Amino acid sequence: MGKGSVVESIETLVTPLLQENRLELVDVEYKKEGKNWFLRIFIDKEGGVTVGDCTQVSRRIEDLIEVEEVVPSSYTLEVSSPGLDRPLKKEKDFLRFQGKRACVTTFTPICQQKNFKGTIRDFREDVLFLETERQLVEIPKHQIAKAKLEIEI
Repeated sequence: MGKGSVVESIETLVTPLLQENRLELVDVEYKKEGKNWFLRIFIDKEGGVTVGDCTQVSRRIEDLIEVEEVVPSSYTLEVSSPGLDRPLKKEKDFLRFQGKRACVTTFTPICQQKNFKGTIRDFREDVLFLETERQLVEIPKHQIAKAKLEIEI
């Protein structure tokens, strides 16, 4: 089973559990660091997640993974909040954070660049409208390689 299929299987497996606990699945990472595999599950909820939320869900996720045998090798499970520089992956993420600043990297250049910083103005018809210092940039969702909130201090 490849990394991509492990991530998809985990997403499918844990989403109902998280929804049952009024939590949102933000992201899943499954990657090798050194000799060890890490499975990182990022969760959130209105008002933010607590250490208690992460601990409670972690135990249940671990049990689900054991029963379903979706991870092919030994791994370290980490369940945490997405942090201040939360990744933006889904349409609802962009809509939820309208008016907030984001960093976006595209697969290919748009307006002769691939890295953008700006304020999320809208997201409609699979296009992100990001207001940079110079202009309003329209970025098709399929061109977004990575997007995350910019930490505001």
